[in-house]
Amino acid sequence: MKTNEKQTDSSTEQKAIKLTAHERIHLLADDGSFLELGKSAHSSVPGMEERTPADGLIGGLIRVDGREAVVQAMDVSVLSGTEGEVHLRKSEYFHQYAKKRKLPLFNLCEGGGLRMPDGMGSDGISDKLFPNCLLDHSRETPTLTAILGDSFGGPTWMAVTSDFVTQVRGTGMAVAGPRMLEMASGEEITAEDLGGPDMHAAYTGQIDHVAETEEEAITAMKRFFSYLPSSYEDTPPFKVSVPSPSSSGENAAAVVPSNMRRPYDMNKLIREIVDPESFMAYRPFYGKALLTGLARMDGRVTGVVASQPLHMAGAPGPEECDKAVDFICLCDSYHIPLIFLHDTPGFRISSQAEKRKMPSKIMNWNTALAKSTVPKYSIVIRKSIGAAYGNMGGPGMGADVVAAWPEAEINFTGPDVGVNVVYGRQIKQADNPSEARAAYLEQWSFDSSPAKAAGKFLIQEIIEPEQTRDFLLRFLRTASDKSERRLADWPMST
Repeated sequence: MKTNEKQTDSSTEQKAIKLTAHERIHLLADDGSFLELGKSAHSSVPGMEERTPADGLIGGLIRVDGREAVVQAMDVSVLSGTEGEVHLRKSEYFHQYAKKRKLPLFNLCEGGGLRMPDGMGSDGISDKLFPNCLLDHSRETPTLTAILGDSFGGPTWMAVTSDFVTQVRGTGMAVAGPRMLEMASGEEITAEDLGGPDMHAAYTGQIDHVAETEEEAITAMKRFFSYLPSSYEDTPPFKVSVPSPSSSGENAAAVVPSNMRRPYDMNKLIREIVDPESFMAYRPFYGKALLTGLARMDGRVTGVVASQPLHMAGAPGPEECDKAVDFICLCDSYHIPLIFLHDTPGFRISSQAEKRKMPSKIMNWNTALAKSTVPKYSIVIRKSIGAAYGNMGGPGMGADVVAAWPEAEINFTGPDVGVNVVYGRQIKQADNPSEARAAYLEQWSFDSSPAKAAGKFLIQEIIEPEQTRDFLLRFLRTASDKSERRLADWPMST
């Protein structure tokens, strides 16, 4: 009981510690680099000049780890961070300047959305709708958003059209706040229940990272930015890597059980393949049967898409499809090569999946994969079954190379399922169903070994587990630096 009391007190104390808009910017920016623009701005409503310094939006130019960027931070101390006419004009300026000068944009959000008096009436709302620069961004420059306090309306639009979103636990992000929701529909709900990180993590996938504190959120923004170019005209930053024994790939085989039914953590295999401490997970709490994230291989930024056998045996469902599409679009837009690591029994099939448009989601994933032009490297680790074999960068899906470990299984379906589907009635009617099933399994002799596909050059190579890192590195070193960015205009939130 005492432990619970301590945790509650600690949580309450932590939640009470809130940074100002200026403090948030200085935490993000390199020392002395912030040049504020619009300090003299204020509300355009007569009599509100003194009450609305900067009209509740602090912004300007900063440097982040030595790179120039644009920042805007809502000031919740000014009319709850709501968006008046001047506030919106400033925000549009920051968006446009970032796009025009090919600079990344950082949004530090906490605000109540459109300010009622400014936005009322046909004239008020007519000039305060979505700015075109928010909708026609085309991923020309990275946009990163942190939800640092309750955020409704405008801050939410910024978040769901960003390349990376982190949200602090204890906050809410939604179209409208609880009070407006209650007035409109009678529903009573807290901001966190309405749009907190747990809700977005479990249901919407509209955030990519969950932070416990504001400091952690801003640190995550900076780390994610370290993998991205400043604009599409550049390539991702190269970082000199110092190899260590743990990054040689020699222990790769030890991570993966030979028993096809035994789960393991794919994160461990990823760490064996990429540079030490370089993997940053993207949306790890959503679509858990698929891992996505950014890493470095010999200093070069790469994207990783990998099955996660610890969750649903690595079988992707609707959430995994959405996550894969978003991540492939991100990587294709910013010239980041993709590595696919297969260990999947196929797509999750169920009536619930069908109700959530599973066929459409599978084909969206396929379409994004087919249209992407970044280098793609595909490795079958233990198994790759059915249509998921294609969605994970299998043959015919545009991968530069498809390889497999020697003991991998590749097939339309596994033998257990195949026998049950084809011979299920005969097995059920047999005098000894167990013996009959065993006999049919022995008869089911389709060769799932990668050797058959490799023999016909349908896949390019069979490699030993310990060769995986060096094999991928050889191809990465021959890859071109820039892609055609065919997915840059794909909707930011699928």
